[in-house]
Formats: sequence, structure tokens, C-alpha cells
Amino acid sequence: MKVIFAGTPEFAAVALQSLHEAGFEIPLVLTQPDRPAGRGMQLQPSAVKQYAVSKGIEVLQPLSLRMDSKDPQRAEEATAAHQRLLSTPYDVMVVAAYGLILPRSTLDIKPCLNIHGSLLPRWRGAAPIHRAIEAGDAETGITIMEMEEGLDTGPMLLIEKVAIEDSDTTGSLHDKLAALGGKMIVEALRKYEHHQLEAVVQPEAGVSYASKISKEEAALDFSQPAQDIGRKIRAFNPFPGAHGTVNGVVVKLWGAELVDASGPAGKVLSADAQHGIVVACGSGALRLTSLQKPGGKRLPAAEFIKGFPLEGLAFA
Repeated sequence: MKVIFAGTPEFAAVALQSLHEAGFEIPLVLTQPDRPAGRGMQLQPSAVKQYAVSKGIEVLQPLSLRMDSKDPQRAEEATAAHQRLLSTPYDVMVVAAYGLILPRSTLDIKPCLNIHGSLLPRWRGAAPIHRAIEAGDAETGITIMEMEEGLDTGPMLLIEKVAIEDSDTTGSLHDKLAALGGKMIVEALRKYEHHQLEAVVQPEAGVSYASKISKEEAALDFSQPAQDIGRKIRAFNPFPGAHGTVNGVVVKLWGAELVDASGPAGKVLSADAQHGIVVACGSGALRLTSLQKPGGKRLPAAEFIKGFPLEGLAFA
């Protein structure tokens, strides 16, 4: 079976590696253009491109797949990409976190299967892992689905659940789901070859949307309940990093746990080696376990307070 793969970040690279190691022929990979990254803002290839190049797989990086784009360059690149797809023999396209919209013209060439990081129809959209943690969901998973023009609305082919642990961050849950997605897409394609997949229409009940994460959301409001703030800290780890402002300094918070304490919202109730850094919230309190000041490294709480005393201060 010949598979064209479309994806961009590490989540997708894991799936591409799984397909390659399972022996599927991959004549072409689509990924987003190289982007500036790092302190030097040098152009960096996506994780998918890096893997594809290392295996000698041809890579195409159009700015868009919409041939009707009003931007002449995007329309030109989309037209060239469309012609490349038409001239490439393949049986199915696999898509994982590609980041570009697949127009009808692309979807009509061959079947397109998507690896989506949620239990559809919950958390359609761009940030399903973040939103599942932020909302306090007990479980999430991977859905392999057929793609159509709607946003993650297509029929479901395979579903597998994963429990969300109290200690899970978006980073740790991402890695679990990426590995599961790689395993499941191999299983799905093998069943697809033998016509063993049953498409199930998504139910209308239970639809929710995982909007893209903005940096503005990472500013914590300590008047909210401790449980909600703790979920945000885990959901925004590693990106964009939840933060609070204390004594005029923006401090990133990478880890926290619920404790039985109370006080004025934002007040640092303790900041010592014995009790740790405990901050009161709108209801309940959090013990902060990992913090980072501007220009510094992530530090355990005991190390952080050696260079940044917090006793008696408050988070705004």
C-alpha cells in the first residue's frame, strides 16, 4: 500500500516513523514550510521533515493547498502541490497535525485518514490535548477518522481510550497519544487494505471545540478555584507556560499540587523548605513545585526560593 503523509510536529513524526517502520511505501510527505525558531530565529525544518529527509523520502512544503487563494504565491504553490498529488500513485493519504486545511480538491483525489488526539466528537479542533486537561476530563484518546471538509467531523474508524492521570501535563499526555496514534494508524491501514474498517458517523451529542491556545490564556487568575488553576498549569506545560505576577515579576509555574489551606486569593501562605511554596486561591490552595523566573531555569520550589524569596508576597 502506498501512503502519502501530511503532518508537521513531533506528534505527526511519530506516526510517520510508525508507518515507515511497518513497511508502508511512502512516496511523498507534505509538511509546513520551515519556520524561524530558537534564540537566533534561524529557519528550522519541522519534525516530520527531519524524519522524512533522514529516510530519503521526498518532501513538499506548500504554503497552502487552496488553489483559489487570493495570494498569488499561495495559489501557485497549491496548484503545483495538487498536480504533484495527481501525478503520484498512492492509495491513501494519512494526516496528523498538518496545520493546513485540506480543500475538497485534495480530499477528492484519494481517501484521507486523520489521526486525531481526542475521543471525538469531544474536542474537535486545534488543541484537544490541552483542552482535555484544562477541562478536567478523566480520559481522552485517539480517533482515526475519515476526513471531510468539516472541522474533524468525519466518520470514525478506530477509537482507543487513555486515562488522564492527575500528574499528566500536555507534554506527557502528548507523548502517550503520539505513540498510540502511531500504533493505531498502522492497524487502521492494515484493516483498510482488507476492507475490515467500519465507518461510524459521529454522534451529534457531546460536540465540543478545542480552540487554539493563546499566550494570553497562560496568565493565571488566583481568584479561581485551586483545582482549576492546577489544571491550567498542567494544560499549559510545556506551551505556553502558565504564569503569575509576584512583586512585579512574571514567574512561570510548571508544577503544582492541591493542598488543604486557605487565605486571601494569591497570598503566599508559606515559602520555606518545610512547607514548600503554598499559595491561596479563590477556594483551596496550591503547593507550587516547579517555577521559573525570567531568564532563569526551571527550578524545584526549594531551589527557587533561595534566589527569589516569596514569604509574605502575593501573586497578582
